[in-house]
Amino acid sequence: MGSMAYHFLLFAWYTFLVVLMLLIDTDKVPMGIFAYAGLWKYLTFLNLVLQMLYFGISLVLDIYTSFWKHPEARMLTSCKDILFSVLAFPVGSFVVTIFWMIFLYDRELVYTKEMDRIIPSWLNHSLHTIVLPFLLIEIFLQPHVYPERKHGMALLGLCSAGYLSWVVWIYITVGAWVYPLLGKLSPLALAVFFAVSTGLAFSLYVLGEVLNAYTWGKKRKKTKCI
Repeated sequence: MGSMAYHFLLFAWYTFLVVLMLLIDTDKVPMGIFAYAGLWKYLTFLNLVLQMLYFGISLVLDIYTSFWKHPEARMLTSCKDILFSVLAFPVGSFVVTIFWMIFLYDRELVYTKEMDRIIPSWLNHSLHTIVLPFLLIEIFLQPHVYPERKHGMALLGLCSAGYLSWVVWIYITVGAWVYPLLGKLSPLALAVFFAVSTGLAFSLYVLGEVLNAYTWGKKRKKTKCI
């Protein structure tokens, strides 16, 4: 019941944040932030939707397994674990890590001071800070069965390539980069940045796997939906 309560609270929290972000008054958006694709071009917002989806699925599965013991529950749990291991933890921790690394170096490269007018400090930390503690609590709250590492990384790599392609497509379409930092890089530096970012995502995937194994003392085993 503890995990069910936690999943309910996190699902409600992320639903609140998603709705709040969608209700932002676009008339107050600082100059230079283009409207193309709306919030769906930002990894921060996509991560909110991802976390909402994961904790929502977890809540439904908690309720399902509490009242009905059905063989399909094992398959559903395996697929939920893949969502957590391949996307929810790596993407959520990546958003926190990369945002604060760039912010502490030069906030204007990722989050201009003008953004403070529409996103107060508490909301900024909700988007870019407490995501990671919530994910760590999830690891310590219940075990997750990770897929074979080569399969998990392949899926993560595919998703990473998909988002990077989306960012490049927006640049080709609009003529401006989603993030100010990208516009200051040469083509070679841009390729290096994308490669390093992908490497960081892979490292965070392994971190989640190690923390899960250390906490629960279980070896990785192949899941049934890979």
